[in-house]
Amino acid sequence: MDEEQRIYTEQGVEEYVRYQLEHENEPFSPGPAFPFVKALEAVNRRLRELYPDSDDIFDIVLVTNNHAQVGVRLINSINHYDLFIERFCMTGGNSPICYLKAYHTNLYLSADAEKVREAIDEGIAAATIFSPSRDVAVSQNQLRVAFDGDAVLFSDESERIVKAHGLDRFFEHEKAHENKPLAQGPLKGFLEALGRLQKKFYSKGLRLECPIRTYLVTARSAASSGARALKTLRSWGLETDEALFLAGAPKGPLLEKIRPHIFFDDQMFHVAGAQEMGTVAAHVPYGVAQTPQQTAPMKQAPGAQ
Repeated sequence: MDEEQRIYTEQGVEEYVRYQLEHENEPFSPGPAFPFVKALEAVNRRLRELYPDSDDIFDIVLVTNNHAQVGVRLINSINHYDLFIERFCMTGGNSPICYLKAYHTNLYLSADAEKVREAIDEGIAAATIFSPSRDVAVSQNQLRVAFDGDAVLFSDESERIVKAHGLDRFFEHEKAHENKPLAQGPLKGFLEALGRLQKKFYSKGLRLECPIRTYLVTARSAASSGARALKTLRSWGLETDEALFLAGAPKGPLLEKIRPHIFFDDQMFHVAGAQEMGTVAAHVPYGVAQTPQQTAPMKQAPGAQ
């Protein structure tokens, strides 16, 4: 909705709504979350084949502070791309965050960083999604989700040690607390949801053919601090299919090989590196790595969610 955003910013809401009504038969162009949603729907098709009487699938809700007058264009766009999105929440200029708990939201994605912070503050897993610098083909048959560890899956406890005392003290701390699980981070619940659906494929003997694959991509060193991360996941009854410990090396080149539909990190440095390599990256504004923004938030169009 780049053009629509420009009209809203430069000409105001009335011109924005008029433009949407005049163009309601023209579908919106795909945004950065589009391949992710298509992959969710591919998993849903497999689940319906295996479990025709079960409703335990991904439930995708279009949440926007757009006005209802724009709804027809959104519906036309969804039908144009053959998406199966039945639930809409259109709040007419008000923040939609208050509705997320009613939808039992496991993950909220938005291009609006302020709305994402609102959701995080409400205890809802959320991330600001960014478009990659170039297009990279992703799997059409397997959903691939990559997570950073600290301040994403885990709490920011370890990052606080690094900030306050440096890497040497961090390594000592992780060794000493190797068998003490880290507290949960904001996206633990989303990994749990993925894991629950993965087990539905495993129970049918499809572990190797599972259409969901998860990755832990962390700057931690395997030898000095990796064990605590893996033992924490084990204590939660969770796992990732692959664990990549980079010991401070850039994440972008590895993500280029993985080609995830989405990668979550709490540091914009890593988000930018992923973008450069063609990965759809999402920033999780949580933990000590975040610095308060004193600048006024950018004006967002009603469709920016």
